[in-house]
Amino acid sequence: MATRTRTVRRRYQPRRTDAQQTSPKEEGIPVEGVVTETLPNAMFRVKLESGHEVLAHVCGKIRMNYVRILPGDRVKVELSPYDLTRGRIMWRYK
Repeated sequence: MATRTRTVRRRYQPRRTDAQQTSPKEEGIPVEGVVTETLPNAMFRVKLESGHEVLAHVCGKIRMNYVRILPGDRVKVELSPYDLTRGRIMWRYK
């Protein structure tokens, strides 16, 4: 009895161009700083190591895990490449 090989169908995936593979919109500038002030709506004023002050909000993973951020905490902030006065708190150091 002859065995018959099966062909596996693959789902169609359109090819990505170089512009779609690396989007500059997703990239942020990581910096470290200290939380100086807590503001309403989960916003914080963070003083960076360079001396600049930025307005930062909490990223989704920190919000989901109920991580408390208090004034004086060292945090890692990802700055927006479009507006360097705003950022997202990505990590709270212990």
